[in-house]
Amino acid sequence: MLSYQHIYHAGNLADVQKHALLAVILSYLTRKDKPVSYIETHAGRGLYHLDAPEAVKTGEAAAGIDRILGDGLLPVEHPLRQALAACQAAHGDMAYPGSPLIASTLLRPQDSLHFAELHPGEHDALRQALPRGRAKVHLQDGFELAQSLAPPTPRRGVLLIDPSYEIKSDYGRIPGIIATLHRKWNVGIIALWYPILKDGAHGPMLRALENQNLPGALRHEVRFPPAREGHRMIGSGMFVVNTPFGTEAECARLDALFAALS
Repeated sequence: MLSYQHIYHAGNLADVQKHALLAVILSYLTRKDKPVSYIETHAGRGLYHLDAPEAVKTGEAAAGIDRILGDGLLPVEHPLRQALAACQAAHGDMAYPGSPLIASTLLRPQDSLHFAELHPGEHDALRQALPRGRAKVHLQDGFELAQSLAPPTPRRGVLLIDPSYEIKSDYGRIPGIIATLHRKWNVGIIALWYPILKDGAHGPMLRALENQNLPGALRHEVRFPPAREGHRMIGSGMFVVNTPFGTEAECARLDALFAALS
């Protein structure tokens, strides 16, 4: 069983980049009355409390979402602020939504949501965190779920791939997985999050993705100092296929936000 638990890192600067871009993409899709499919391969527990001992121990949320909100760097009209406000209203001022709760908040009753989580404890916590009947939560390998659902009904929608990369072979597998999913679901928005580590482990994966010449491909990366001495992550990235309108503007806004932090 994999040991990664996101509670230690919830609300960090990597989450800010990932969740801001995801919220903007979902907000764009819901401007039209047409239904949307949302699929997530590595969902986690979906709800985090930033005053939990694990979160306080690392201090990553304090340097991330707490500082950004405190410095007024996330506009009040941003869809991520909408998701944060809804999560805190339901679960308390120290609650922070993972991507499943962000999607559940921003999407509508006519939309379809599927979440995969293999860790039994995280899977059970996710089922409890989501509104009853709001989504399907699968105790299943996320890559297998995505392959089985593609193309989903409705065809218009988003797939978020967000592994912990504890399994190092994921770096090599992901370009082929995305290529296969795109062939099956050519209109789907596929969003991949990845860490930027000191050893550059993401480099070959990104080169393989870029060599596929996928339509509407966007690569966005931010850099930040290591969370603590010895920490290997120095940034994070998102690679998006079939990038919707407005995402590049959000990338530029995030660039300015991270520049202000530094």
